[in-house]
Amino acid sequence: MKAQFLKKILCFSLIAVISCSSSVLPVSGMTADAVENTVRQYKSSTISVETRSFYDYWKEKYIVQDPYVTEKEQYYVFYGEQTYAEAGYSVPVTVSEAHGYGMLITASMAGYDSEAKEIFDGMYQYYRAHLSEIGPNLMAWQQNDNGSAIVNASGADSATDGDMDIAYALLMADSIWGSDGNINYKQSAVEIINDIMKYEVNKTDWILQLGDWAYWSEEGDQHYAATRASDFIVQYMPIFAETSNDDRWINVYNSTYNIINSITAEYGTGILPDFIIKDNTSGKFIPAPPNYLESDYDGCYYYNSCRTPWRISMDYLINGNKDALAFSSAINKFIIDSTGKDPWEIKAGYKPDGTAIEDYDDLCFTAPFLISAACGDNKEWHDLVRDTVVNYGDDVYFGDTIKMLCLIVDDGGWIVPLKKDESVRGDVNADGEFTVADVVVLQKWLLCVPDATLADWEAGDLCKDNRIDVFDLCLMKRMLFS
Repeated sequence: MKAQFLKKILCFSLIAVISCSSSVLPVSGMTADAVENTVRQYKSSTISVETRSFYDYWKEKYIVQDPYVTEKEQYYVFYGEQTYAEAGYSVPVTVSEAHGYGMLITASMAGYDSEAKEIFDGMYQYYRAHLSEIGPNLMAWQQNDNGSAIVNASGADSATDGDMDIAYALLMADSIWGSDGNINYKQSAVEIINDIMKYEVNKTDWILQLGDWAYWSEEGDQHYAATRASDFIVQYMPIFAETSNDDRWINVYNSTYNIINSITAEYGTGILPDFIIKDNTSGKFIPAPPNYLESDYDGCYYYNSCRTPWRISMDYLINGNKDALAFSSAINKFIIDSTGKDPWEIKAGYKPDGTAIEDYDDLCFTAPFLISAACGDNKEWHDLVRDTVVNYGDDVYFGDTIKMLCLIVDDGGWIVPLKKDESVRGDVNADGEFTVADVVVLQKWLLCVPDATLADWEAGDLCKDNRIDVFDLCLMKRMLFS
């Protein structure tokens, strides 16, 4: 009798507290940063009208069906400047980097595009038809159209970022469509993840190598301890570790941040060079010399590293990593100061110390700053960058595709794969998604409304203190309203 009386007093006393402002924090030791991260991870995945419109344009311009394949439809992202019909000779049409981007975009837009699964599955078939000669589940880096077939370029080896994106896109597909159909997306993703670890990771320094072609190099060789900052897709690494049950991915995650932190601390700009090598004398990772692999600007922030404000900052937006925040804060400050708060003044290349190496802008350099800007508290700067990106005008494959990805991330439409046995955060009514209905049922339960039940109370334990109370409700409201 006494217990029932006390429960009624508690329930009625909660009525006033439930109407608390979103600034209320739990008392279970959860920090403000952790609360903000929770809100970030589960914010609305609504894709904006301008992003949907740009997707229609991007899809029409760049998604191409292989005309030579009749059995199973195959799709790829056209990145070339000419088709075979236009050139009259064999021409490159796509690369694994473009293919990974296409799979990420198509999966992310599945809620909007009814053709997304068909295209995604066709892109999977294309990937399987163009494998590396080294890593059996990795994709050959480039394909050419010779007028009768699309074939791998000579030296059919891989590029690390393309493989990572393809693996992550397959995990996205598993979370959207499941893996019980004709394609086991998750199994294929695990096979790629395992091959990346085997063929594209230096097991001495635990860094990503440039591709599976570096697998044959030995310690002390110029390519053994070389890495590319545009491959620092750190947000994927904890998910790869969990999905493949391989904790070595955490070694790669930590080693990658050691390099990011070291270069950021040395130059203070957040500017990372295209290629980074290990100095054999000091053991320190430093910018590569000119013409190390591609151009005079291999040791500068150029057409590879221009993606780092997007790639690295995502790890703060998704996982709340403080090193990612430190990186984005540094590069935000540099770019705001150097441009006088004018995104149109972002240049197409910088030395690590921040000296511009070109006098023109380029969309592939501008768009990634939209994601680093989303990490800060400077809404004015973020909105200026977004306006610039949205209104940039026609561009080529590289700029348009990076823009497409950054708009998806900025809208909150990025898919973070969940384990099949993991509840959706906040989904206390266990209907598979977090909506206002979950807030209503938790509020009724806390107010002791008859017949109010929680189908999955653990999904509502946002404070992670093994109980459900008003503090969880406040966090749920913040998640919903964000």
